[in-house]
Amino acid sequence: MEIICSACLLGVKCRYDGKSKTDEKVLELAKKEVLIPVCPEQLGGLPTPREPAELTERKVITKSGKDVTVNFVVGADQVLQLAKLLGVKEAILKQYSPSCGCGLIYDGTFSGKIISGDGVTAALLKANGIKVISEADL
Repeated sequence: MEIICSACLLGVKCRYDGKSKTDEKVLELAKKEVLIPVCPEQLGGLPTPREPAELTERKVITKSGKDVTVNFVVGADQVLQLAKLLGVKEAILKQYSPSCGCGLIYDGTFSGKIISGDGVTAALLKANGIKVISEADL
């Protein structure tokens, strides 16, 4: 079975800070399943490193106030296209991310506060019948 996976969880240095967020449980799973690494933010045209961004009332805003919603929507669409092309039915996405957050995201104030919600990519995948979990759910 093939599973879409946030590339940062597999050790790819694609996060906003230019680092990865390697997860040992995800690496173990990669030994048994085919994990397809994606970074919606890069697929949406954003550079690495990039300014931190958070989701606020249907917009994704950087810490300095720039609206990068379009980049996040384009990246989410690219991930969905890939999932459909490959017939992928599941995804493991990075918790808290404004793209990949599944069930929990930052509140948009850059204060570190966590709220219930889904990132742009997680929401789009769920709306299209793809099961989405975070690395914390493994």
